[in-house]
Formats: sequence, C-alpha cells, structure tokens
Amino acid sequence: MVVGVLTLRLVFRESHSLKDKRRFVRSIKDRVRNDFNVSVSEVGEQDHLQLAELAFAMVGTDRAYVEGALAQVRNKARGFPPAEISAASVEYF
Repeated sequence: MVVGVLTLRLVFRESHSLKDKRRFVRSIKDRVRNDFNVSVSEVGEQDHLQLAELAFAMVGTDRAYVEGALAQVRNKARGFPPAEISAASVEYF
C-alpha cells in the first residue's frame, strides 16, 4: 500500500477578502475532487487573505500510479487562473 500526499501553497492575488479566498479554494477543491480520486483539505494559512495551503492525499497499491495521479492534480491546480503555486511538496508513506 502506498499513501501519497501532495501539499501545495497557493497565492491568490485577486483575493481581497476571506470570502473571495474561500470561493477560490472551494472551486479548486471541487474540481480536483470531481476529476481525481483524491481527498483534499485546506491545512494551513486559513486566516491569510491571499494564501492557502492545500493537501491532496491518495492511497493506492502502485507507487507509479499514485505519483502520476498526484502530478495530474498539480497540473490541474497550475491551470486554475486565479491561483499561483508558490511551493509544492510530495511525500510517500
């Protein structure tokens, strides 16, 4: 069994309130959850207006499959216009 966790630190330059940020984060979470079989949660920077830290987790039997899926998640988040990825890390257990 392989558990992969992708952590992304996102910057939303267009966000001017927590309401704007929540809308952007919810949109990313919903899109990724609908397209990929991953769990997603906001794990940091909850009180900052223009920053968010999201963690995406996936469990599988094949490490290559989990790596590929998390790479696709990263690409999907990169293609979301209001968000800029400022940092990314992947861990496997």
